[in-house]
Amino acid sequence: MNNISQQTVGQIVADDYRVAQVFRAHGIGFCCGGDKSLENVCASKKINLDSILQEVINLKQSGPEQNNYNDWSLDFLSDYIVQNHHNFVRKVLPELNFYAHKVAKVHGERDPELLDILANVLELSAEISAHIERAESDLYPQIKELVQRNNTDSLKIDLVEVLAKENDKLDSIMANLEALTNGFNPPSNACASYRVLFQNLEGFQKDLQKHVHLENNILFPKALAFENRMN
Repeated sequence: MNNISQQTVGQIVADDYRVAQVFRAHGIGFCCGGDKSLENVCASKKINLDSILQEVINLKQSGPEQNNYNDWSLDFLSDYIVQNHHNFVRKVLPELNFYAHKVAKVHGERDPELLDILANVLELSAEISAHIERAESDLYPQIKELVQRNNTDSLKIDLVEVLAKENDKLDSIMANLEALTNGFNPPSNACASYRVLFQNLEGFQKDLQKHVHLENNILFPKALAFENRMN
């Protein structure tokens, strides 16, 4: 298992997504900035590397990963992201925006951080809506053409880079929201709407981490590598 310590955290999760739960528990980011080795990340965060490796060993010994996303075809993975993550965003965003507005209006004077939470939710909503529309209307169709028809036309590499940077920004906004919500933990006097907002934000972050990971660590690099083999 020592060789795992030299792999990037993004690649480790790409090989077995179940490891994401270990990394989350220790505050190790893997969806953006996943190009750092596990050893370096643990050293920078002062996390015991041997302890992390043991947790990974225990997890792998529990059985094989059922969904090995890294082995999926690019066109199938593209469809999976749209059906599971893009559609999740479209379903959840209206409710997220509703509760962010409602709670800020009712409790913003007492808890001014709710105004910052609302501002971040609105920014998140605008950024991710534009991101998924750009992916579905432009890049994903290119990837499917490349795979299904052995098309030799080049991918728009600048668009891949743009979408990857957008993912970084989305991850940054969610980090702001996690900090503003004290790790998505509402205060003891929070009303039901307050608690629903924080629960929805936590669920949105978990889905976004996987969404960004599948794009940044698997789909985008594999699509570019596939294109290079074709040319």
